[in-house]
Amino acid sequence: MGDGDVSAIACIRDDHDWRLIVVAAVVCLAGSVATMLLLERARHSAGSQRHLWIAVCAFACGVGVWSTHFIAMLAYDGGIPIAYGVGGTSFSIAVAIAASWVAFSVGLAGTSRHAPAVGGLLLGLGIAAMHVSGMRAIEVQGRVAFDPETSFAAVLLGTLIAGLALHSFQVLRGVRGLAASILLLVAAICVLHFTSMSGVVLIPDLSVAATHVFDPFWLAGGVIAASTTLILMAFGALFVDRHLTDLKGLANASLEGMVILRRGEVIEVNERFATLSGRKPAELVGRQRRELFAEAPERRSSNDLGAGEWASEGELLHADGGYVPVERLCRTIEYKGRQCDVIFVRDLTARKDAERTIEHLAHHDALTDLSNRSSFDRRLRQALAAAVHHDDALAVLCLDLDRFKAVNDIFGHGEGDRILRKVADILRAGAGEADTIARLGGDEFAIVQTGAAQPEAARLLADRILKLFSEEMDTRRDPMAVGVSIGVAICPGDGTTAERLYGNADTALYRAKQTGKGIACFFDAEMDAAVRTRRQIENDLRHAVVRRQLFLEYQPLVDVRDDRIVGYEALLRWRHPDRGLVGPNLFIPIGEESGSIIQIGEWVLEEACSEAVRWHEPLPVWVNVSPVQFLLPNLFDRIESILMRTGLEPRRLELEITEAALMHNRDDVLATLVRLRLLGVRIVMDDFGTGHSSLSNLQTFPFDKLKIDCSFTASLDKDPAAHAIIRAIIALGHSLNLPVVTEGVETERQRQIIVDEGCRQIQGFLTGRPGLAPSVDAASSSSTMPHRVGA
Repeated sequence: MGDGDVSAIACIRDDHDWRLIVVAAVVCLAGSVATMLLLERARHSAGSQRHLWIAVCAFACGVGVWSTHFIAMLAYDGGIPIAYGVGGTSFSIAVAIAASWVAFSVGLAGTSRHAPAVGGLLLGLGIAAMHVSGMRAIEVQGRVAFDPETSFAAVLLGTLIAGLALHSFQVLRGVRGLAASILLLVAAICVLHFTSMSGVVLIPDLSVAATHVFDPFWLAGGVIAASTTLILMAFGALFVDRHLTDLKGLANASLEGMVILRRGEVIEVNERFATLSGRKPAELVGRQRRELFAEAPERRSSNDLGAGEWASEGELLHADGGYVPVERLCRTIEYKGRQCDVIFVRDLTARKDAERTIEHLAHHDALTDLSNRSSFDRRLRQALAAAVHHDDALAVLCLDLDRFKAVNDIFGHGEGDRILRKVADILRAGAGEADTIARLGGDEFAIVQTGAAQPEAARLLADRILKLFSEEMDTRRDPMAVGVSIGVAICPGDGTTAERLYGNADTALYRAKQTGKGIACFFDAEMDAAVRTRRQIENDLRHAVVRRQLFLEYQPLVDVRDDRIVGYEALLRWRHPDRGLVGPNLFIPIGEESGSIIQIGEWVLEEACSEAVRWHEPLPVWVNVSPVQFLLPNLFDRIESILMRTGLEPRRLELEITEAALMHNRDDVLATLVRLRLLGVRIVMDDFGTGHSSLSNLQTFPFDKLKIDCSFTASLDKDPAAHAIIRAIIALGHSLNLPVVTEGVETERQRQIIVDEGCRQIQGFLTGRPGLAPSVDAASSSSTMPHRVGA
């Protein structure tokens, strides 16, 4: 098109070779496709690989642009012989490649979202520079002139379209982005070339001679051959790279490490293996297998998987000198035409850590990290065996926290856990390095002390622990502080078996808590007998209800004015199969300490109510309620349920409580008593005068009757002070309009004194001993005293 303009001015004819134009268009399209595909590959690379692919892309683009330009130029025949200078032609292709490299480097820099557009503008300017330098390489007998306006328009349009091509490449992804950027790049090259050519004028001048030129025929053939070859090579590079990248990416995507060895030498590794070894892949290639693993596995062993395969566990040598536990699977394959061993490596660090954690938790308490019960038992047996074998002594200390249950209930389990961890720290600080400290469960701890002179060492250790507790846990100032009680047993004196020694230490602990808490107590034989007896009774008492060993006797309450029975008190009895009748003064305190009194008390209440329903006369039944039962938040509901099941009218039930029940949770106890009164149940204060703050309790709590303790009655006719106390209690009851009952009356003298003081109801052996239930007593048909006295 541009050459046609020249011939119109100065030449004889105008002609063009459409075949070369088609070739130029195909070369332009192929070059653009190769350029954008290479640019896409460069975008997904990093570091030196990105720079390499940018260089390859610039080379392909420069060659494609330059080939398009010169093939199109060779297609024009203006009637004047045209040749191309060697220096100018070489310079023009260098300009095309250099400009492309600068443009793509800027476009993929990523420093700004406008970087691709700027790179495209630079590419357009580079194409224009190549075009101008290529036109300057023309050797013709004449001069080449340019139309400024046309040339400016060509450069402006080509540059803008090239900028839009790279911008589309960045914004649009996938096939659409590649297609749009390729078409825009083709348009940029064609618009810039053909528009600028339309402004070129060839002015014949026979005085100009061309030297050092390329022959147009050979140049055309060479350009077509070279451009086609280079573009095909670019496509081939992309294909090979993509194929190799996919295979290597597949290997690198594996979560397992992989190393390929030929004759024991590393020839290939994946990224996972390099990461596990702490080295770069290039550093591993060429190393021997013994440099990778801590020990070379035997190819034939019990874990062979078949011919050419084996599996084992081992350790991978890390770059920092450490070892990584791994599982290895090896098989023989053909790789690159030779027999090679490929070893797959799986990291076992997490599994080994989990196994160590499980192993640790199996022998340690999760909260305090002290030894647990199983570990303590094993350590105690080992220490005992060693002590007996070497004729040495050892000590076992059992520890129990004082006040911990109350603190845990009041302040919550989170605070309780914090206290347990603090206690563990105190024990670690007090015990020696050779001592074994264990948390056996709840607030129970134990220590095995070995390698020291006994019992002096155990005494020093106990004193040290008590001192640390007094310093760290000040119960006088800190409401969340706890104390500790310690029981100690010494081998061989207190036992040579684990069960015997631990049991004796626990017995000593029990004595320490009974004595006053916050002390250390050493085991002795007398303690053993007493504690064993008490614990046997405690254990038997837990089953007494189920085994039907408990029964009730009923003692009458008498109105002294007419000797009429006004009610019966249910008294609990225990017939032990081996011990016979066990006194309530012995087993009731044990039941209250162990908690079994709750079950027993409920049985007593239901049994007494069931009995009272069968009486001929609707007399009230008196039942004692333990202070421990008032700790139950649903005590009222249980009593109401028993009354409904048995059918006893609430007004016939009189509950006897001691002032001990009023000492704790006064508000809850008061609420329960008020609800019972509203239900119709009557409340009797038992053992009045033996507790604390009696007058305050009378004012606060809704009592219906006072009961004078038998200890005052027993001293009535001997001790003037006891007589004065009884007189005062009876007077107090009259002033408060509360009936008074005196228990423990055994003589006529006691009865006469009480009657003279104004008490109307008495209870004791004088008026009737505890006996069978009135419903089965033959004398119960009459409610007068002559029948009961003789019972």
